Amino acid sequence: MYKAIRATEIRRWWVGLFLTLLLIPVSAFAQTQRTVTGTVIDENGEPLIGATVKVVGESIGAATDIEGNFSVNVPKSAKQLVISYVGYDNLTVDITSDNMTITMKPNSELLDEVVVIGYGVRKKDDLTGSVSTVSEKDFNKGMISSPEELVNGKIAGVQIVNGGGSPTAGSTIRVRGGASLNASNDPLIVLDGVPMEVGGSVSGAGNFLSLINPNDIESMTILKDASSTAIYGSRASNGVIIITTKKGKGDGIKVSFQTTNSVSTKTKTSDMLSTDEFIGIVDKLGTQRQKSLLGNSRTNWNDQIYHTAFGSDNNLSVSGRAASWLPFRVSAGAYYQEGILKTDNTKRFTGNLNLTPSFFRDELRFQFSLKGTYSKNRFADTDAIWGGATLNPTIPVYSGNDSFGGYNEAVDANGIPVTGALANAVGRLNQYKSTSDVYRIIGNIDVDWNIRWVKGLRLHATGGYDWSKGEGNIYVPKEAIAYYTTGGRDYKYGPQKNYNRLLTLYANYNRDFEVIRSNVDATFGYDYQYWKYTTPFYAVLNAEGIQQSTSAATDQRHSLISYYGRLNYTFMDRYLLTATVRRDGSSRFSKNNRWGTFPSVALAWRVSQEGFFEHAREWINDLKLRASYGVTGQQDGITNYGYIPVYTPGLDGAQYLFGGNPVYTYRPEAYNPDLKWETTKSWNYGIDIALLNNRFTFSADFYTRKTENLLATVPVPAGTNFDKLMLENVGNVDSKGIELALTAHLISNKDWSWSITANAAWQRVRIKNLTLTPGAPSPDTEVGPWIDAYQMQVFSTDYAPYSFYLFKQLYDQETGRPIEGLYADLDGDGQITNNDRYHCHSPAPDWILGLSTNLRYKKWSLSTSLRANLGGYIFNGMAMNTGAWETMSYNDYQLNNLNRSFLTTGFQRRQFLSDYYLENASFLKMDNLQLAYDFGQVYKGLNLHVAAMIQNVFTITKYKGVDPESSNGVDTAVYPRPRTYSVTLGLNF
Repeated sequence: MYKAIRATEIRRWWVGLFLTLLLIPVSAFAQTQRTVTGTVIDENGEPLIGATVKVVGESIGAATDIEGNFSVNVPKSAKQLVISYVGYDNLTVDITSDNMTITMKPNSELLDEVVVIGYGVRKKDDLTGSVSTVSEKDFNKGMISSPEELVNGKIAGVQIVNGGGSPTAGSTIRVRGGASLNASNDPLIVLDGVPMEVGGSVSGAGNFLSLINPNDIESMTILKDASSTAIYGSRASNGVIIITTKKGKGDGIKVSFQTTNSVSTKTKTSDMLSTDEFIGIVDKLGTQRQKSLLGNSRTNWNDQIYHTAFGSDNNLSVSGRAASWLPFRVSAGAYYQEGILKTDNTKRFTGNLNLTPSFFRDELRFQFSLKGTYSKNRFADTDAIWGGATLNPTIPVYSGNDSFGGYNEAVDANGIPVTGALANAVGRLNQYKSTSDVYRIIGNIDVDWNIRWVKGLRLHATGGYDWSKGEGNIYVPKEAIAYYTTGGRDYKYGPQKNYNRLLTLYANYNRDFEVIRSNVDATFGYDYQYWKYTTPFYAVLNAEGIQQSTSAATDQRHSLISYYGRLNYTFMDRYLLTATVRRDGSSRFSKNNRWGTFPSVALAWRVSQEGFFEHAREWINDLKLRASYGVTGQQDGITNYGYIPVYTPGLDGAQYLFGGNPVYTYRPEAYNPDLKWETTKSWNYGIDIALLNNRFTFSADFYTRKTENLLATVPVPAGTNFDKLMLENVGNVDSKGIELALTAHLISNKDWSWSITANAAWQRVRIKNLTLTPGAPSPDTEVGPWIDAYQMQVFSTDYAPYSFYLFKQLYDQETGRPIEGLYADLDGDGQITNNDRYHCHSPAPDWILGLSTNLRYKKWSLSTSLRANLGGYIFNGMAMNTGAWETMSYNDYQLNNLNRSFLTTGFQRRQFLSDYYLENASFLKMDNLQLAYDFGQVYKGLNLHVAAMIQNVFTITKYKGVDPESSNGVDTAVYPRPRTYSVTLGLNF
């Protein structure tokens, strides 16, 4: 009842607020008025679409349509209109007639595209490093739950792999493949000048990055080479993503409301035997006991656990100027998304306030930014996915009695649950209730002061704060078979609290020296950042309140102090130099190794500005050559106290009773006082070209990268430390790659426009050393996901990270079928041992490709984006683990379905390490397809836009499993990514 009331109240609040805002501009027309129409064009006579037309002194306005036309009702007393358009000077004109033609002139400063970089901005033409920016108009469209989805497939060298189809699933983001092994490979994310914790999260969050509303984002800039990233020093080895949120712009007030509503369906599930095939196989090969377990039902377990999921994303914003000196933007968002797996869903409510006041003719500028998020999640028991694939399709879902909540479960002759039996998938979903509540507040205050008496000098200060709290509960009733032996489960965790505090101080000097035809842009600064994470003591109970285990409270902290400087020097507008140095001190290392220095230098030559290039400039607008070298560091993804002896609570079994209460014992952790920075040295060479009045732009980069002193947890000899594993600096990784990006504006006129953007990236990564002693042999270190007692991947010298390490399957020459248990004797010793395993391919693709296109005809537009991976491999663990006869039945009371691969192999036992299950994971995916129509002004300044979209349109691949795209290269019961159909309605006035 309470939830229903809350939902009704929320809907009434949204409707009331929307109608109130809708009536504000309408009330301005209650007075006597007249209609002024006109056309806004550029100097070439082409219409300017979406230009803002406002009545001076009034809140009345309109936007131009696809033909540059506008119509606005104005009071008879109105004298002037003000017209604004991005890249053009604002223009104030007298109302001379009821039908006007207005010509706008471009603003040369605004047309010099500005790119956000670390601690400042630069004109795109003056960049010396590898930097890519995607703005709002080029973002991916549809039901977007998290910021990284906006740019998936848009940027060369950036790979984003979603963690599955759950609405709470996060993504793996890799810029140039990552530079480390065991330390973090996640890029640094900077939100409005505040660096986030790399890989940070909070209990119950699911995807921590999704706590930032994508609809509030204006642009995302990715810094890739060391010249661009070295200003961030020890956190920049894996690239930097700078997120800039929307601010208030223009004159007057603009109100925007957008709602997107969607339905999602499952696309593909594991390829298992049909009911008829299953019955036939059991009748043919099964024992009498197994045949007796066949039922009379025909249950499609996947249909029982998956459903059509609904979603809604609603966003309202008000922006403009509250006064001439106070631009502002305030927004609110409500997002809801069900998962296609039943009981899986997430709700998110966000608010965002940006104030950018300025004083003294813009000499003193402030920025106040506050973002708040509340997320409520319901997590499904994803073990049900395995059950949906493998449960006996001839038995019903429900037993017809009250045992185990009425669900059909595997029991022995006495009605006792069979140990290790597969639980009912529907029961798993319905009896497992895991919920969480997550809160996050991100705020920052920026002060920017242009010193009047020192030309070109400005001082900047930023204070930032990122606070989050997560708590939740997992409850399973005592009758649920999954926790039958413990009497259920009642596990309340949290609240975990995270604190991230930032202080940034820097001075910037930017001045042109015309005498020597030079520009100097120098920055010197200081950063202090502090992180703290706390969790309270909590106990795990069963459903009757009896304690099962406990968890001790934690309090961890670390900090970073930084000094940095950067010089951008431009000579004759064609010779460019960028030099950067940053010195970081981290609390994660001992005093002897605490400080690291990270320099970089870059040179660029704008060939197109040379005198000898004058005749070619008519068709080659810009030609720039770039080269850079730099050193960045790594200290993320490791423990905060790895260099000092630390005592941690022992296991529950090591507790002792004191006064009848269990008390923890404490054990020492391994530590290494000689830990030092992981460092990455990078070289980058690039070229940028713009052709035919910027109709075509192309860039290419070639880079090499060497990571030294890799941070990794490795075995140590017994007795040398407190544990068998210890964090060490153990080796090197080398990588190199090529990145290509092309943008083409093929058609651009009044009725038609067509643009295409394409990107491609090739990369090769090799481990060069994995030993504590240089020159000593490096062992093969098994890594990656486990299937039973086996891992399929290794770290090995001279091979790619996570290379597959398998036996070479032999085949029957007549039938082409794999021969069970027969592998190639690669070392020729007459035996099949672990020495006969070989390195066979890597999960990383050779090439990553992206293609986006946008076609407009008058008010219609059609856009799509595609991605492709070429050359990667994936181990089909689902086929291996369910494709042998032994998996048909693990006990005398239950049958399991088989993977269809059994029809080909006939394997009796699972072949855990056979390369038969290693498949090419190359694919072509269409991620988005959108058809939109812009109605323009439909009523007194009210503009309407509608769009229909499909996400995850199709996948073309030879892979036989659910999805060829995996973050770890091993497929085990994947949560399928849904296909989503959505409709968007946008209103602006």
